[in-house]
Amino acid sequence: MIDGLFRFTTDAKEAVDHGLFQFIAVGTPPDEDGSADLQYVLSVAESVATHMSEYRILVDKSTVPVGTADKVKAKVLEVLEKRGVDVDFDVVSNPEFLKEGAAISDFMKPDRVVIGADNPRTIELLRALYAPFNRSHERFVAMDIRSAELTKYAANAMLATKISFMNELSNLADRLGADIEQVRNGIGSDSRIGYSFIYPGCGYGGSCFPKDVKALARSAREVGYNAELLEAVESVNGRQKELLFNKVNNYFDGDLAGRTFALWGLAFKPSTDDMREAPSRILIDALIEAGATIRAYDPEAMAETKRLYPNEENLVLCDEPNDVLKNADALLVVTEWKSFWSPDFDKIKRELKQPVIFDGRNLYDPALMEQLGIDYFGIGRGKRVVN
Repeated sequence: MIDGLFRFTTDAKEAVDHGLFQFIAVGTPPDEDGSADLQYVLSVAESVATHMSEYRILVDKSTVPVGTADKVKAKVLEVLEKRGVDVDFDVVSNPEFLKEGAAISDFMKPDRVVIGADNPRTIELLRALYAPFNRSHERFVAMDIRSAELTKYAANAMLATKISFMNELSNLADRLGADIEQVRNGIGSDSRIGYSFIYPGCGYGGSCFPKDVKALARSAREVGYNAELLEAVESVNGRQKELLFNKVNNYFDGDLAGRTFALWGLAFKPSTDDMREAPSRILIDALIEAGATIRAYDPEAMAETKRLYPNEENLVLCDEPNDVLKNADALLVVTEWKSFWSPDFDKIKRELKQPVIFDGRNLYDPALMEQLGIDYFGIGRGKRVVN
């Protein structure tokens, strides 16, 4: 308990008896077909219905397909009918928009609070609940339930689309001899576009974007619509995750067996140890399959890497970023941790067998790299070594 306000319990009845608002905040992992697995959401709904004895509001925070609130409502009604009781309740969609690594800050200072409800009374109850987070300006956005459910998927799909679009342009820039970073500055200055999520790189990962784009595309197919753009976003991202390996492979003319590569960054993004769908995993697997050895470092994801690769002899985890460099054939940068932004390039040159950097996040200036005598390959920087 924290100041008498926060208490943990594994007793479902105690939790249901305690609060008017019953938040459903469980995982919705993807099934093999890309659809969201709702078993945990419906399990919570069943638990609430089993123990509720007076009016309750079931608030779905989980990322779920459109129509999930109907399934939650049906599950509650089914359980209440089996119990032979009639208890009033409402189901609300209140999707979360929390960035991994900044969840508490995002919750305390939200961009918006989306509420999907069919009962005006319920909307006002949620408005009162969120009032402390809505003081400086209006953040409360009320809508119908299905629109709220779609809003979450639409937000993540839009952000993923921006990333894949920039990655598509970066590959074109490589072939045209243009610098995608200059292009990014040029288009980002347009207020209609902005600078957020237009950074090219070696693909997006994590627990949200890949899962949600696939789930939304699956939902489209289920209603007879071919969401071509969503399919393309996922396809481009899958291809982009292979790009860094292809650049390395082509640079060394396919002769990777017996070579050692230094790897900076394992998590799918900074400020987390999450390696779900991480580009680093695609790169590591491809290099190992090609017969190479990897020495890797990440500020947070070392334990997770050990869990994912418990007996991999060709993957060596080092305690410090500079430890990975000794006699490596090249340095590969995969995650844009700030500790990688301003390295000692002289040391990198001394430690590597040859001064070669493959930068999957465009952290370094090609002109500076050329001045320092480092063979440098970024993403869309106009220097192509991939067919």
